Amino acid sequence: MTATAISAPNALDPTPASLRIDEALARLRREQPRLRALEAAQRLGISEAELVALESNPRLRPDFGAILRAMPELGEVMVLCRNHACVHERHGRYEKVSVNDGMGLVLGPDIDLRLFLNQWAYGFACRQQLPSGLRESLQFFDRHGAAVHKIYRLEQTDDQAWERLVSTWIDPAPTTVLAEAVPASKPARADFEIDLGGLRADWQKLRDTHDFYALLRRHQVQRPQAYRLVGAPLAYEVPRLAVSDLLDDLAVDGTPMMAFVGNRGAIQIHTGAISQVAWRGDWLNILDPSFNLHLDTRAITQAWIVRKPTVDGVVSSLEIFDDAGELILQLFGARKPGQPELPEWRRALGRLLADRDHEVTP
Repeated sequence: MTATAISAPNALDPTPASLRIDEALARLRREQPRLRALEAAQRLGISEAELVALESNPRLRPDFGAILRAMPELGEVMVLCRNHACVHERHGRYEKVSVNDGMGLVLGPDIDLRLFLNQWAYGFACRQQLPSGLRESLQFFDRHGAAVHKIYRLEQTDDQAWERLVSTWIDPAPTTVLAEAVPASKPARADFEIDLGGLRADWQKLRDTHDFYALLRRHQVQRPQAYRLVGAPLAYEVPRLAVSDLLDDLAVDGTPMMAFVGNRGAIQIHTGAISQVAWRGDWLNILDPSFNLHLDTRAITQAWIVRKPTVDGVVSSLEIFDDAGELILQLFGARKPGQPELPEWRRALGRLLADRDHEVTP
């Protein structure tokens, strides 16, 4: 069935807009009970945070650092991070949680997060009745109403700890959810304005992958633009759907990888081998017991193998972008600081280059 769209208010219609949205949401939930919250919000022309508030989910006090510090008490949960084209889901426990100057870190072997808390604006304790049963979660959103981080209750979650956390952090007097418009992205600088020699020289002098973002900012260049300008042997464009071949290879040979998915308020990382890779329509999926990834391949317009010098040798990644040059997904070989890149990972990337040479040694 087709959901009813929300019509704009007009002078001849005495029905409050909020009431019409309520009615349309109820109809949408009846017609498509499995519809994801983001899709439902888009159908209604509102943000996801506004939709969650509309469904009367209790608000949490915006002391997000303190809430994060309490997460280890919950035991096993499922955490979710997504952007517009990729969803990253990981089962595990919060371990080694730290919060400092608006930055949250979770550094456990299963749940590995970088959380930019100065971007967070709203939190909710959500209860949704699905055909499969009740689903409970803690959901956090930025000031634009976009989801940044979600935590789902599992059968293995400590029930008492969950209820205690929710009751402790319920906001008795929440403010209205007013999603701000997302500012327009700055256009990329023209190629001729980029100091290509300086960009290439600074890139070759890198000693840590974490310094790459600062390099891009210093040269005021977008990622795919930098990759195109610098070229081999530091960056190689590969077929748009090369990620499918790479994931198939990794599932067969068991080479462990790191999968990074981020948005304005969070980056979530999975480290480990994968085994179940499957297509569902246009979505490419990893469907393992403790890790799921869902990639909307319709959004992919560019894919690059990127190589960064470090003190541990060259570190290589596959990076995927949309038509606006926004990063959707990064894949690295599994490694820790002080360790060289896995040769199996480097060979897997090399196979994506077909007849072109790919340096497999630093």
